[in-house]
Amino acid sequence: MSNLTFLEKTNLEKLFGMSSGYVLNFTDRTFAEFIVDSTGRDIWRKEYSLASGSKANRLRTFWKHEPNHIVGKLLIDLLNYCWSEFENVRQEPGFSLYTECHQIAERLMQNVPVQEMEIISAVAIGKDFEALAKNIQEAIDKNSPETGLDRLHTFTMKYVRHLCEKHGIAVSRDKPLHSLFGEYIKHLRKSGLVESEMTERILKSSISILEAFNEVRNEHSLAHDNPVLNYGESLLIFNNVTSSIRFISALEATLESTGAKEEIGDTPF
Repeated sequence: MSNLTFLEKTNLEKLFGMSSGYVLNFTDRTFAEFIVDSTGRDIWRKEYSLASGSKANRLRTFWKHEPNHIVGKLLIDLLNYCWSEFENVRQEPGFSLYTECHQIAERLMQNVPVQEMEIISAVAIGKDFEALAKNIQEAIDKNSPETGLDRLHTFTMKYVRHLCEKHGIAVSRDKPLHSLFGEYIKHLRKSGLVESEMTERILKSSISILEAFNEVRNEHSLAHDNPVLNYGESLLIFNNVTSSIRFISALEATLESTGAKEEIGDTPF
């Protein structure tokens, strides 16, 4: 649950005009669509029902039940909508209240457990990827990264294999994750996309990290009947892997934008 204070909730309710039971200018339909787009949550589910079941009461219940980073994400989106739709928030005294509410949302967003989590959905391609991304996101939304380690491993495996196939890198179906990544790093090096020695070293070190990830998946995740890894180490793994995916995604975007020619080979490190 979020840790919004009484004063913070009072300011938010005032900005969003919730004393009437409404939220801004949303209808029931547009309110539901907005929250689904922002957080993936269905605001009309029974768990968000409170007293009259009005939009304002449902939003209050949402604040109560959802974790800080989810509430913060919704607040940021609501504030952006408010800024675009209501002129009074762009001038005093509405602007001061808007600013205070924005600071509230930013405070909540500082509690995002995995900083690069959005990259998982961004690189998801096709139904299998999307299903995995959804499972991974649900684990993080519940602040339970240890329950998503096996899905993260599968997602990373599929993503790296997709990149290898994209660049014509021949890999066998039984090649493990770290070996796939090693083949891909060879390609990056030969294509001249890595400018600094330090970046190359970091990427090379990721090969051994992903090799260890294989062991975590097999021995410390829900992939099998295992005792799952502790929360802190699971969170560290999530942040490390998603950060690597973010960097690789950026390199891929650079390759596509520059139209660099592919030169695939087996040159060793």
